[in-house]
Amino acid sequence: MDFVILVGIDFVNGIATLALMSIGLAVVFGMMRIINLAHGEFMVMGSYSAAVATHFHVNIWIAILIVPPITVAIIGLLVERVIMRHLYGRMVETMLATWGLSLFIVGCLTMVFGDHTEGVPAPLPAIKVGDYQASGYGLFVIFMSTVTIAGVYAVLRTTRLGLLARGTMQNAEMAAALGVDTSRIYATTFAFGAGLAGLAGGVLAPISGVFPSIGGSYIGRAFITVIGGGPAPLVGTISASAVFGFVNQLATFVSNPVYGEVALLIGAVILIRLLPNGITGRYFRRAL
Repeated sequence: MDFVILVGIDFVNGIATLALMSIGLAVVFGMMRIINLAHGEFMVMGSYSAAVATHFHVNIWIAILIVPPITVAIIGLLVERVIMRHLYGRMVETMLATWGLSLFIVGCLTMVFGDHTEGVPAPLPAIKVGDYQASGYGLFVIFMSTVTIAGVYAVLRTTRLGLLARGTMQNAEMAAALGVDTSRIYATTFAFGAGLAGLAGGVLAPISGVFPSIGGSYIGRAFITVIGGGPAPLVGTISASAVFGFVNQLATFVSNPVYGEVALLIGAVILIRLLPNGITGRYFRRAL
């Protein structure tokens, strides 16, 4: 029984990790239709901000939960003002710009920090599950993923900002005609998505380690999850994370993490072949 609980925690942790690293991209891509190829590097900047904060002896919880989202949200706001706002509605140009931005960020991080791995200590010890031990920080990742998704839902569903953002993304001209400052809404939404990426980077830093090119491993899984989820950013992310996370963890459990990644990719190809518009393109169409 203890072993079953341990395996169950690993499965849920895999799903939660996938959801956490995808939710920021889901906001930017699902709502704004921006293919942000620098999403992985936004996460890396969140991880580095956490690492730098811990080196300056900032409280570990502040370093991984407060510093990363604020830092990356500010950077995201600057990126929107300087680059993205000139490219709305031009998908190819947006992809090229964010791809170039990702290379620029990797180069800057390598120049500043070098290409070695930085460490961020895990603030929670392991916990005992019968005769076994489970990662206490892994449980915290599950908790943070749940809280983050609930928080995003609350912002988008219950606040005036969420209402204006959803209205602007659906029909910007109508929103502008009604007096909404659509430029500010676009900038705020992009910064919000960037801040979520930073938060994910900060939370995952103690698990994954931090080095400049790790964003490449984040972006692939995040895009697969968001595209597999379909047009509803929140429900799509949750449902696709559940499917792909389960497939990944199952293959990892019976073989090794490499085959887990291969199984995730094969699962994504099959899902998109069967559901070209994603899970929420076929089901949960009215969901957020």
